[in-house]
Amino acid sequence: MKEAEYLIECMTKDLVLLLIERRGMDMKTALHTLYTSDTYDKLTDTRTGLYYQSPGYVYDFLEKEITTGRMA
Repeated sequence: MKEAEYLIECMTKDLVLLLIERRGMDMKTALHTLYTSDTYDKLTDTRTGLYYQSPGYVYDFLEKEITTGRMA
């Protein structure tokens, strides 16, 4: 479980940085956007294995959720 927690933390950091870089969000908004998303719920559910994917792959789900209101 420690590995999963570490990978989720790394992914969280990467996703926040991508939100700041690609959507021009400030840190507080980026954190709020991620933590309240369905994408984050799926990321933190270790049964999905989403934390094993690349940040770009997971960010695509987050971007889709932000623009459509649905994860995918």
